[in-house]
Amino acid sequence: MRMRLQLHVSHDYRKQLVAALDSPDMGVSGLPAVKVSQNDASFHFEIPVVRGVYDGTLNTAKTAINGSWTQNGGEQKLNFQRSDKLLELIRPQNPLKPYPYKEEEITFANATAKISLAGTLTLPPGQGPFPAAILLAGSGPNDRDESLAGHRPFLVLADHLTRKGIAVLRFDKRGIGKSTGDYANATMEDFAADAEAALAYLKTRKELDAKKIGLIGHSEGGMIAPLIAAHSGDVAWIVLLAGPGLTGEETLLLQSELILKAADVNDGQIAVAREFNKQAYALVRQEKDSAALQVKLNDLVHSSAMSASLPPEALESQVHLMATPWFRFFLDYDPRPALQKTMCPVLALNGEKDLQVSPKENLAKIQKALQDGGNKDFQTVELPGLNHLLQHAPAGLPNEYGEILETMAPDALNAISDWVLRHTTA
Repeated sequence: MRMRLQLHVSHDYRKQLVAALDSPDMGVSGLPAVKVSQNDASFHFEIPVVRGVYDGTLNTAKTAINGSWTQNGGEQKLNFQRSDKLLELIRPQNPLKPYPYKEEEITFANATAKISLAGTLTLPPGQGPFPAAILLAGSGPNDRDESLAGHRPFLVLADHLTRKGIAVLRFDKRGIGKSTGDYANATMEDFAADAEAALAYLKTRKELDAKKIGLIGHSEGGMIAPLIAAHSGDVAWIVLLAGPGLTGEETLLLQSELILKAADVNDGQIAVAREFNKQAYALVRQEKDSAALQVKLNDLVHSSAMSASLPPEALESQVHLMATPWFRFFLDYDPRPALQKTMCPVLALNGEKDLQVSPKENLAKIQKALQDGGNKDFQTVELPGLNHLLQHAPAGLPNEYGEILETMAPDALNAISDWVLRHTTA
């Protein structure tokens, strides 16, 4: 597969060469380079995070560098041409303005947390009152579009739904984008409280039908939606997109195993990773002090085979994540009790090739929980060929997300809007 790369080269305040690499088609930008050097016409840099090394030759006009890229033992030609124009991502589904509907920048308050959440409300043409959806993003510091790997899934989903006559609110997580608050110390319960504040805000809008407001949650958002619906009579319906039905720990262990298998990692290494994760999770439960936990997790990394199998930056990031309040809460969270108490209509969609939230195990748990609770109106659907982002995918691996031009499969978009319209039109 041909992939576009963009190299930024400049001098820092010490007049030393600095560089960074973008991969627009992977949705990756600003990969920092080290050991950047130019010796006459020879040019060299390294990207530690991907274990890549580049050696090239600068032409006499200084308009091109021709050379080779070495990564994971393989070498291939890689040439750069000087340009003052930045490369753009190819994302065919991103809607272009002007939109055939109204778009508002709005803010609403979570008064209890004393924060302001910022988002975008899209309203279909006409007087209404319209049914409405609140989009709840997956884990991580997501903005209102759930921007990931160069894609903006919630922008595409909101556009699709609004064109179908459904108003949509999507918002930046607390502490992200234009929203205030502390993201670093927030847990899933905090994000649920923010979503309830969004629900309260939509109930004040006269263009909307307050009895037809629902939640659409992706991944972790698919855990948050039933957490709210279980106790709030204001939620008319929920849609779970790749939402887990397993506990946090079960989800993480299965996710790791499936991704490693799909990446052709041998069984021995998979077993090592599983044992490391289980020991790490035990430490998370035992050690309540975050600083001490990070020390113990780092000791575990260096005493295990994991230190040789992953780049230091990846391990450091994983250790930091495990010490956060969010991870502590997520690890032991079981979505099934909330699902058992959810009585509103439920649609649960998963992609067949989802390696992060496997459809087989998770849809079965969701279905059983809803049945056990007595929910009379629910549907679980496994969509063929789709990954965790509901894209048509080769294998479902996360590193494919940015390479795929499709942001969200039309099959998924239509399944969502058709179901919502069936449940919101009189």
